[in-house]
Amino acid sequence: MSTLKLGDTAPNFDAETSIGKINFYDYLGDSWGILFSHPADFTPVCTTELGAAAKYKDEFEKRNVKMIALSVDGVESHKEWIKDINETQHTKVDFPIIADENKKISKLYDMIHPKADNTLTVRSVYVIAPNKTIMLTITYPASTGRNFDELLRVIDSLQLTADHKVSTPANWKKGEDVVISPSISNEEAKKMFPKGFKEVKPYLRLTPEPDMK
Repeated sequence: MSTLKLGDTAPNFDAETSIGKINFYDYLGDSWGILFSHPADFTPVCTTELGAAAKYKDEFEKRNVKMIALSVDGVESHKEWIKDINETQHTKVDFPIIADENKKISKLYDMIHPKADNTLTVRSVYVIAPNKTIMLTITYPASTGRNFDELLRVIDSLQLTADHKVSTPANWKKGEDVVISPSISNEEAKKMFPKGFKEVKPYLRLTPEPDMK
């Protein structure tokens, strides 16, 4: 099976989860989504990651993003693991964790990389737009935990650039200047960006972050 690419439609699925059976599309509704996989339950790095995800839930919700995780163990294992996560990470995990014991969803989303491990999922991340388009994929090795500040930063960029003809420069953070698309002329830019812009080079023009819808 070929790897899912940016711009592809995220495959739909039905799954058993820690909060009951769900349909992925129904769960997301009109929201953005972030799907992230874990090699297995009761693993140290994953425990810290799910704890971090739970602590960031309010930030994701502000951005209209629903979180959902996946691990190849079963529902009862997930429920016991959640108790450990809540205890050790001082938080409350209340988003669903998919039980993918048959690895059907892991294979659907190319989360198993045989040269890394034949059975366990790598740390995959998919950010999915409301129209179910895959907007971002990140793959971490099993040994490296994810950076949730970076995931929020990327979502801020994706949501901004979906509404405006701009791009975000290196290390950009919400509220900082953005780059005007080279396809827009200076005359058009004056109308589209009333806050003005600075021309560093003809192809590099900076403007204050446009107001979000």
